[in-house]
Amino acid sequence: MKKSYPATLSNLKKIRATIKDFLKIYEVDLKIIKNIQLAVDEAVTNIIKHAYKGENKNNIIKIELEFKNKIFLIHLYDNGIKVDKKDIKPRSLDNIKPGGLGVYFIDQLMDETKYLKSNKWINHLVLKKNII
Repeated sequence: MKKSYPATLSNLKKIRATIKDFLKIYEVDLKIIKNIQLAVDEAVTNIIKHAYKGENKNNIIKIELEFKNKIFLIHLYDNGIKVDKKDIKPRSLDNIKPGGLGVYFIDQLMDETKYLKSNKWINHLVLKKNII
């Protein structure tokens, strides 16, 4: 399934619903769905805040969902500022303050995250979850 959304935080609810509706078809446990939704929420928020430098309904985030062989893949595409994976590091949990834990949550909730090259998009993030 492929969908595109304007890069605004108000679309997070729609994105969560899209993920839930898609995974319910495959009878994925609700707790796993909620964890995936949280990870995607964090990733999309990071795209809006960091790649696009803020909300703008003219900027687009494309989402592609795949489920095969008990593996769920979420592809997130954007045309924001180019992301260098080596610059993305979760903040230490010893440094407690609001915000900045998105990458930590994504890493904890998903089995794999990676950036791929894309011909049409500047950034292509893939989140992978093994559904057992």
